[in-house]
Amino acid sequence: MRLTGKKVALFLEDMYEDNEFWYPYYRMKEEGAELIVVAPEKKTYHGKHGVPASSHVSIESVHAEEFDALIIPGGYSPDRMRRNHFMVEFVRNMHEQKKPIAAICHAGWMLVSAGILKGKDVTSFYAIKDDLINAGASWVDQEVVEDSGIITSRNPNDLPAFCAKLIEILS
Repeated sequence: MRLTGKKVALFLEDMYEDNEFWYPYYRMKEEGAELIVVAPEKKTYHGKHGVPASSHVSIESVHAEEFDALIIPGGYSPDRMRRNHFMVEFVRNMHEQKKPIAAICHAGWMLVSAGILKGKDVTSFYAIKDDLINAGASWVDQEVVEDSGIITSRNPNDLPAFCAKLIEILS
């Protein structure tokens, strides 16, 4: 229970990659973290494969100061998340407070929109590589990359390394 006493925000929006939401959800809970699912609204959302997940709170009711880390799953949900000013601002605030942000697959889009990638080493699903590079990042093809508290991975196959890195940093 290495994360007892830690409070982790997990972003949610429709069309999330099911495994990239549920795997970190249960790994953080296994380690004792208090996990809060944060979304645009407090309601039920659906993953790319139809699996439902419900948010605990709306983004407008929370502040980065309340959390120790943030996890952003991929799928198509980050494209929806980055249209929400409050979600983008939350990412930016977490970064300014030097708190870990873990983004997998297409979640790199949220890092782009938050403007926090200049000079950072990152990875992602290969289809958004150019977006990350154009945002000032250096893209590498590795299962997990950590730079200044920004943890990134490429796809669901990288989930064990992704979660292990976040647990290591938080504990």
